[in-house]
Amino acid sequence: MNACVLLVDPDGRVLLQLRDGNAAFYPNVWGLPGGYGEAGETPQQAAERELWEETGLRADGPLRPLAVQSLTELGLEVHYFVGSTHARQEDVVLGEGAAMLFVPGDEVLDGRPYTPGTIEVLTRFLTSPEYADTTPAS
Repeated sequence: MNACVLLVDPDGRVLLQLRDGNAAFYPNVWGLPGGYGEAGETPQQAAERELWEETGLRADGPLRPLAVQSLTELGLEVHYFVGSTHARQEDVVLGEGAAMLFVPGDEVLDGRPYTPGTIEVLTRFLTSPEYADTTPAS
């Protein structure tokens, strides 16, 4: 089981991770903070732990389930969670990867390469009520 977090700041920017060249899978492509669950962890616990380990951040409230994706070619089930934060870029502690950036929603799908499944989830998320609920009213 793998768990990932779509963390959104007050300006509607989504936290993305650029995997480094040493990543065992999909080096030098973009993804979301997250990773494998440990023995006895629920997907939500894994998501919270991975977010903390990789960014030094916690969501302002409980993470909310967003989607579960079966990546059969990888033998993997990925659980996606969404959360909001008042953290800013300067609050991010890079614990893993080459970069960890809050990216404006209208720039997330600008053609950067993503890990398998991530682009599908991001595309659905950015047009969803869940994303609209995390962003300030216009």
